[in-house]
Amino acid sequence: MDTSRLLRTTGTVLAAAGLLVSGCTTGSADPRAATSAPGSRSAAATAGPPAVPAALRPYYEQKLAWRDCGVAGFQCATMKAPLDYDKPGDGQDVELAVARKKATGPGKRLGSLVVNPGGPGGSGIGYLQAYAGIGYPAPVRARYDMVSLDPRGVARSSPVECLTGPAMDAYTQVDQTPDDAAERARLVAAFKTFAQGCEERSRRILPHVSTVDAARDLDVLRAVLGDQKLTYVGASYGTFLGATYADLFPGRVGRLVLDGAMDPTRSALDLNRDQTAGFETAFRAFATNCAAQSDCPLGRGGPDQVAARLKDFFRKLDATPVPSGDPQRPLGEALATTGVIAALYDETAWPQLREALAQAMDGDGAGLLALADSYYEREPDGKYANLMYANAAVNCLDQPPAFSGPEAVDSALPSFEKASPVFGTGLAWAALNCTYWPVKATGSARPLTAEGAPPIVVVGTTRDPATPYQWARSLAAQLRSGVLLTYEGDGHTAYGRGSDCIDTAINRYLLDGTPPKPDQHCRPTTT
Repeated sequence: MDTSRLLRTTGTVLAAAGLLVSGCTTGSADPRAATSAPGSRSAAATAGPPAVPAALRPYYEQKLAWRDCGVAGFQCATMKAPLDYDKPGDGQDVELAVARKKATGPGKRLGSLVVNPGGPGGSGIGYLQAYAGIGYPAPVRARYDMVSLDPRGVARSSPVECLTGPAMDAYTQVDQTPDDAAERARLVAAFKTFAQGCEERSRRILPHVSTVDAARDLDVLRAVLGDQKLTYVGASYGTFLGATYADLFPGRVGRLVLDGAMDPTRSALDLNRDQTAGFETAFRAFATNCAAQSDCPLGRGGPDQVAARLKDFFRKLDATPVPSGDPQRPLGEALATTGVIAALYDETAWPQLREALAQAMDGDGAGLLALADSYYEREPDGKYANLMYANAAVNCLDQPPAFSGPEAVDSALPSFEKASPVFGTGLAWAALNCTYWPVKATGSARPLTAEGAPPIVVVGTTRDPATPYQWARSLAAQLRSGVLLTYEGDGHTAYGRGSDCIDTAINRYLLDGTPPKPDQHCRPTTT
């Protein structure tokens, strides 16, 4: 459920990410306007990085007590940050989990490379331990301490909690293509139940998980790591977090890579509709590939014909779900749609999707259910990671909701269905979730310029399903020092996904500070 508000990065089983743009801390429409804000633009433009306000110094000067994580080669620590940056030192701190893997050498250590996998809701520590700390290019790991943290509200860092496992199971099965008033009422009730559960279980943290809050945490992390500048690779939603950091603290920007970029000028409605079109683009690429395979369960023909068959299959599941191996969770339209969308993030998953669709069309929904479960980070024992809860909490705080109510969805449906005949209806209704959120949004769509920052590399993939390519073009143009690097291919994000051209350009930038040449394009490696 809510798949229209999720993005995914590479390197972990799943790191879903949300769509919303620039958030603000409570009590300030733009934190740069507050005299106490460490990233004041006027200070950065005139005198470099400003001094840290006295009230924040205890956080910036804290010493991390590193300990063994229990995962070979990794160390963990706990960092304190103010719950509310407008009221630091009031005794209401949050504790943020941090992990690192020290530079392996040879070569001179360059400092810390902070990585973020996306989300909001993706565990940075999980991503570091499962992928970035062992799978990033060896020359980069040799020269940098690889570092990440679970952002506030996520996983080990004061996590947002909302529903029990069984309640989340029910939530993910609610029909997102309502055909009548009763089904509409059930969908609205599901969103309200979800929001109420978050309020009841996470009332303290909910107002303080905006992207601006997380960006300020990044600056505290930079300081306690002993780095004068932040070197950072953010994927998917992590690009919005990184761009927000750069806009707040342009004088503290080192080498920033924003891969699978978001566009902070787009409203929640536009972001959801843009992403719907992105999934359509990715599906049509899959459909073309599938139709050329002998085992394609959707038959031969062009993308329109393949799409029509998938849509017809979804209609059948809407009427009659098929068994999945879990009696409490037969495969209906909602879970099947999530499973298909999950596989569109990475073209290497296309064979798995063909097989899962073939099984489901033959009456066995286990394969598509497994894809949906990976998307939701549901464990075999029925427990869920807090990915979906943190995702909604950040998204709904960062921007006003896409829709004021069901009637507004009705008005927008034609544009969503035009963007994607297969997914448009479901993704439009999924965007209704923030309408019932218990905390008022503190942010709004606006450009992020990071005036005064050194070159920032923005990476866009032309057929990215979750962060459409035009978002990368827009972000690179907004950032005063943005440099666009384009991958002409499929999948979500580009760094570390097999393109020598992309990897070489980013590695050079991280290791010696040389950005790619303006508007450089990379193409898939041919064999």
